[in-house]
Amino acid sequence: MRTIYDLSFKDMEEMLLANGQKAYRAKQLYSWLYKKRVSSFDEMTDLPTALIEKLREDYSLMPLREVRRQVARDLTTKYLFEMQDGSSVEAVLMHFHFGDSLCVSSQVGCNMGCTFCASGLLKKQRDLTAGEMTAQVLYVQKLLDEDGKRVDNIVVMGTGEPFDNYENVMRFCATVNSDHGLAIGARHITISTCGIVPKIDEFAKGRYQYNLAVSLHAPDDELRASLMPVDKAYPLDQLMASLVAYSVENHRRLTFEYILLHDVNDTDEHARKLADLIRGMNAYVNLIPYNQVDENGYKSTDERRALRFYDVLMKNGVKATLRSRHGEDIDAACGQLRAKHERNKGEQ
Repeated sequence: MRTIYDLSFKDMEEMLLANGQKAYRAKQLYSWLYKKRVSSFDEMTDLPTALIEKLREDYSLMPLREVRRQVARDLTTKYLFEMQDGSSVEAVLMHFHFGDSLCVSSQVGCNMGCTFCASGLLKKQRDLTAGEMTAQVLYVQKLLDEDGKRVDNIVVMGTGEPFDNYENVMRFCATVNSDHGLAIGARHITISTCGIVPKIDEFAKGRYQYNLAVSLHAPDDELRASLMPVDKAYPLDQLMASLVAYSVENHRRLTFEYILLHDVNDTDEHARKLADLIRGMNAYVNLIPYNQVDENGYKSTDERRALRFYDVLMKNGVKATLRSRHGEDIDAACGQLRAKHERNKGEQ
């Protein structure tokens, strides 16, 4: 059954009119769903009984349930959710000085095949709907409500390639950004892509205010193609040209995500080549410590070399940040907990 969170505000108005209701009730419905965050349709006490019955008949409310939770020493929290069809996805809540950030998944599995990534251990089964992504946020937000906190930032950076599920991701962002919805500012929403050029071009034409992050992870095609098969379809010259056009069109700063892999992409030479690649762009590099995945054999760069890589970038005119480690004592890598869960189900 379709979740009511799949409905945009306009969809909600059209659904109501089609059922003989007034369009203004869309504001009431959205308020119950996103402001009061009810757990059942019966709690919507100012709606007509006939409408409540129709909603119960046509829609589910929460399309997922929590099946496992891991909490790290630094309070990074990973949630494993099971969807109505039995498939599972993850979301991760991270705590920063600037607020609480929730990383959500956009697909069940991933077909991008990045060699270092746990998300690709299980191939894509299907796209998540906009409502299933929204439900991840709402589930965690309800837990934060108990402590008077809120999800301050959303990153679409969990399992899946967001631009391989473009329409649903954009509908999700519109809902959580809407004043009628969760009212999370556009500049507090980040969409990450491994570099699907046609969708970056489409995103640029939309002139959205959401942040765009690009998973780069290598400064040249030879290394990047060995780590990320997407580079064979969209090599760096095409990707960078698309990103320059995006920056010109949108006047938005880009983030380049760069996971540091020991003795793979973390030398001074790699840093210099990376600086040469992006110098002059309105962008910065987010250097990310690697959360090791048993199945692929990569190791994380040590802190000394990570700081040196950061220094080389800065000295060569490229702004960078070195992200602190999160959730080292849990299955922190995207897709890692889900992969273990699915393997355990198969063994039962």
